[in-house]
Amino acid sequence: MIGYGWAGLLRRYLVDPVEMWWPANVAQVSLFRALHEKEHKAKGMTRMKFFLFAFAASFFYYLFPGYLFQILSFFSWVCWAWPHNITAQQIGSGAKGLGIGAFTLDWAGISAYHGNPLVTPWVSILNVGVGFVMFIYIILPLCYWKYDTFDARKFPIFSNQLFTNKGLKYDTTKITTPQLELDIAAYDNYGKLYLSPLFALSIGSGFARFSATLIHVALFHGGAILKQSKSAVNNAKMDIHEKLMQSYKHVPEWWFLIILFFSIALSLLMSFVWRETVQLAWWGMIFAFVLSFIVTLPVGVIQATTNQQPGFDIIAQFMIGYVLPGKPIANLLFKIYGRISTVHALSFLSDLKLGVYMKIPPRCMYTAQLVGTLVSGVANLAVAWWMLEGIQNICDTEVLPTDSPWTCPKYRVTFDASVIWGLIGPRRLFGPGGLYRNLVWLFLVGAILPVPIWVLSKIFPDKKWIPLINMPVILYGFAGLPPATPTNIASWLITGAIFNYFIFKYHKRWWQKYNYVLCAALDAGTAFMGVLLFFVLQNNNILVHWWGSEADHCPLASCPTAPGIIVKGCPVF
Repeated sequence: MIGYGWAGLLRRYLVDPVEMWWPANVAQVSLFRALHEKEHKAKGMTRMKFFLFAFAASFFYYLFPGYLFQILSFFSWVCWAWPHNITAQQIGSGAKGLGIGAFTLDWAGISAYHGNPLVTPWVSILNVGVGFVMFIYIILPLCYWKYDTFDARKFPIFSNQLFTNKGLKYDTTKITTPQLELDIAAYDNYGKLYLSPLFALSIGSGFARFSATLIHVALFHGGAILKQSKSAVNNAKMDIHEKLMQSYKHVPEWWFLIILFFSIALSLLMSFVWRETVQLAWWGMIFAFVLSFIVTLPVGVIQATTNQQPGFDIIAQFMIGYVLPGKPIANLLFKIYGRISTVHALSFLSDLKLGVYMKIPPRCMYTAQLVGTLVSGVANLAVAWWMLEGIQNICDTEVLPTDSPWTCPKYRVTFDASVIWGLIGPRRLFGPGGLYRNLVWLFLVGAILPVPIWVLSKIFPDKKWIPLINMPVILYGFAGLPPATPTNIASWLITGAIFNYFIFKYHKRWWQKYNYVLCAALDAGTAFMGVLLFFVLQNNNILVHWWGSEADHCPLASCPTAPGIIVKGCPVF
């Protein structure tokens, strides 16, 4: 609900200007038009008929990667060619390695982490691709095989787990008190925490991405934001859709402020009443609110123009981890208020722009979103509670079978983050004497990277391609790994290039008519089949077990390669 307040205050910057076009909304607009508009007779299939065919195909196809033939999710043929070679499997594994040569034919895996590639502009895809190739195929191999950075070879090249210095999984229960705080003596006795090399570099890229986002928006959009703030918009371009929306009554700003202040008051009350349980004092709450408000605007500008949302989870947890070390619950709560409220604000702003495109009265949109949020909040909590109680060993990868759909990779990373930033704290890992202290320099690197691009755009104003080099989006090419795998991102890039470059260039009429309809159909078909598979088969423990039902088949990809490290199922060097 706090996000609604931020959205109301930032509408003039992230909804009204024509430059803020929110690419993801185009697919929804195309779907609504296909469902509700009557098309004149024209050559080729109508968009409605195309949607139904594509929906049916996506629905039935997902039966294979989602249940019968799950190897389609990670097709790692390199591991089959070299079944006993650790390096080959580290390079070729789609699920646990660099994914070179691997691919996925699972739409859920392609669109899960960076959004739907069919609605992402080609320029954004290209920027993400540059960052992805640079990090995954150049920097990471050098750090792992050539320089053994951060003792990298003691651990799997790609993993969302935490490790001891002997390459074993880190048991956090040995260093926590009954109050879920850090037992310093136990930590000193048990030993330091280590990360897989890709996980460590992903955190470093998050440092650079945060500072690059702030500097990029200040340089390239700062002037326009200041003009909007001063209401000096006489010559500013207003979206034609926004002009048409002037016929409706607008939502007064105080409607949003009531929700904002009420939500803040409830949150502060919680921090006073349940102080010992939540571990976060009132001043920590206020700190989270301020951070969320400051960051929502620059992140929103990036998302509204590129369909990519540079996250700052790491920064939020980094900051409060320095202030409140050893308190993981406080760290998670700060992340929720400092980061997740921004995500909700951006989601609402995107919906407000969709309402503008579809000419929905703003007050109706406000009411529908508010009621929908309250209903979905209760429903989500009930479903989450039911899953935790009803699904045996949910998220426990040590016990679950390899083909289980309940491994929870995203929430595993959330748990890891609470240990890194909350329980142990950034001072021990990234402060003076910490193993990962040099990654902090990437804050400075990220702040510097947008400056040369901005300077060149001013020196050569006729070169329109220079401002299209977007450093936050380039650094976003490494975002989400883990839980995303390189194969997920590479397949996303390839799919986006096929549709938004080649088909757009050589079959533009087809692209204009069907691309966004196809986008909606693929998402809808996959989602409906996923729900059906769960309730009919997986929830009743009706599973298939054969060679094709297990993804990847690269068991050695998770093995360390440093001498003397003993891990079950791996050879010792």
